[in-house]
Amino acid sequence: MSNKTKVIVTILTAISASGIYYTQSKEGTVLKPYYDSVKVATVGTGTTVYPNGQKVKITDAPITKKQATEYLKFHIDKDAKIFNKTLLGVPLSQTEYDLYMDFTYQFGTGAWSQSSMLRNLKQGKYKQACDSLLKWKYAAKRDCSVRSNNCYGVWVRQVERHSKCIGTQ
Repeated sequence: MSNKTKVIVTILTAISASGIYYTQSKEGTVLKPYYDSVKVATVGTGTTVYPNGQKVKITDAPITKKQATEYLKFHIDKDAKIFNKTLLGVPLSQTEYDLYMDFTYQFGTGAWSQSSMLRNLKQGKYKQACDSLLKWKYAAKRDCSVRSNNCYGVWVRQVERHSKCIGTQ
């Protein structure tokens, strides 16, 4: 499907391989546990909780690149079950699906479920949904559009998502 062809989201809709790659490239992959921009122990590609339910600890052993990809796919698939239910019957292009799923991976299903992006999509207001991405520029109460707040990457990612989103309209 092209990036402008919209199909109805169902419970079985899934992120594409290019969507997984996009998330990996924007999250970055670090094989040794580290603290993310909001001081949460993280490993791999933004993993804060292992598939077995245990939280990542800064003292955990490093993981492999393969494990990082497996953990990412596990969490995206888990998030997609909630994400897809919020969008049942809403037509989206694969590009839109992937970028909103990437948003959900970064900010969580709770943030997605309460977002103006979701409200706009349900009303068929696709451009407004894209524009709503730009509201999400905060991490730990810091405005990430301000470079000196040490979270500028959050803002850059939102601007990129917005640009890709607008490009599908």
